[in-house]
Amino acid sequence: MTWQRTQTIGTLVLVAAITAACGGQRVLVPPRVDLAPYGQVGLVTFTVENARGSLHEVATRRFAARIFEGQFGIEVLELGEIPHIIDAAGEGERPGVRTARLIGDEYGVPAVFFGHLTVSDVTPSAGVANLRFPFVEATVSLEGTVRLLSTESGGTLWSTSSKVTEKVGEVGMVDGKPYFAAENPDEAYGRLLDVLMDYLTEDLRPTWQRR
Repeated sequence: MTWQRTQTIGTLVLVAAITAACGGQRVLVPPRVDLAPYGQVGLVTFTVENARGSLHEVATRRFAARIFEGQFGIEVLELGEIPHIIDAAGEGERPGVRTARLIGDEYGVPAVFFGHLTVSDVTPSAGVANLRFPFVEATVSLEGTVRLLSTESGGTLWSTSSKVTEKVGEVGMVDGKPYFAAENPDEAYGRLLDVLMDYLTEDLRPTWQRR
């Protein structure tokens, strides 16, 4: 699936001008990482460690949405989980040079995002006799790492990581691992993902700064 959003930056410029006219206290600073020169970037579905369910899919969609909030004139080509490329590259759980180059050969994108999430420190809020049975709420730590790799050289163009801890709902345990259901992701882990994605995409979005 290809996501595309093209939008003039006129609105942002107008807001910046109004702010400056009112005292110049804040200015809009462009993203540290500008994706526009690439035209199109690939996005591999996030991988998840120590959890089951749909967390990887929802995280991938929200990461793409955050990109569109701060980048204009850019296409994001969602590549899915690409098991055939992962197997052919033989780089295991951490895709690298060979994986990036194979993606470039097959899909023609100049750069590709890889994201990985690790769930830890799951502490149920409700009493549970056995962790194999579901509970309603839990405090969960979620760590995310995202890398942007060149598909020509396989080198890392940008990377970031962050970790957040939040109370989430609609969580169960299956074989000792938390299970995140997809029926209502906003109730299940909406704030947890929103906060993490804000941190992970900070370099990809414009920010207001006081001068």
